[in-house]
Formats: sequence, C-alpha cells, structure tokens
Amino acid sequence: MGDLKQRISEDTKAAMRAKDKARVGVFRMLGAAIKQVEVDERKSLDDDGVIGVLEKMIKQRRESHAQYCEAGRADLADQEAFEIQLISAYMPPALADAEIDALIGAALADTGAGSMKDMGKVMGVLRPKLKGRADMGAVSAKVKQRLS
Repeated sequence: MGDLKQRISEDTKAAMRAKDKARVGVFRMLGAAIKQVEVDERKSLDDDGVIGVLEKMIKQRRESHAQYCEAGRADLADQEAFEIQLISAYMPPALADAEIDALIGAALADTGAGSMKDMGKVMGVLRPKLKGRADMGAVSAKVKQRLS
C-alpha cells in the first residue's frame, strides 16, 4: 500500500476513535475516490496516482466553494472549505513563484520553445515536475505569457 493511502487509512481510524463525524466523512470520501480509480483502472495506485485523485477532488471543491459563495450559501461553502483544508494536508508542499518561474525557464531552454506552437512540449516537460505542487492553470498562463 502506498504511503499516502496508508496515512489516509490511519487518519480515518483515528478520526473514528475520536468520534469526529465530519473528518470521518471526508476521509471515507477520499478512500472511496481512490478505490474507485483503482477499480476503474484495475491497478493499485502509487503516491503519484493518489496525488492525482486528490488534486481533482480539491479542484472540484474549489469550484463548488466559489459557486456556494456566489449563491450566498455560507453553510455549504464552509463545508467545502473544510474538505479542501483536510485534503490539502496530504498534498506535497507547494512551490514558490520563483521556483516555478525557474522550472518554466529551464523547460523553455530544454525544448527550444520559441512560439505558441511549442506550448504542448513545454507543458509536457513541466507537468511531471509540478504535479500536485502548483496550479497547472496558472503555470499554463505563465508559459503562454513567456511564449507570446
């Protein structure tokens, strides 16, 4: 079992012992999402695979949080924020803007990118290095800015 899956499982058990229903619900949801991907893909996920699932879940919750805030549903927005906070605890530490800029510069140099046509090559190099450590939408915007 991967290190992250093991941590989630142990945290679920600890929350159950503490009778913390809110945390147990989020941890069970995490476990179910991971298990669903494993069943769909017919393989056991390693830590990178688990991080991919967690990234997707955080992105969904951020979108929901924004919609709930817009609709004036503070109760639901607070629940989404709570879930984002718990899930984020399992993500690797985020990179600083300077580190991301340095990686973008290195990727541009490695691929010899000079125009927007090379965007896919650059993102292909960056994606594995930044997975779970940066918002890929923001990284994409920075790459576009540097290429144009």
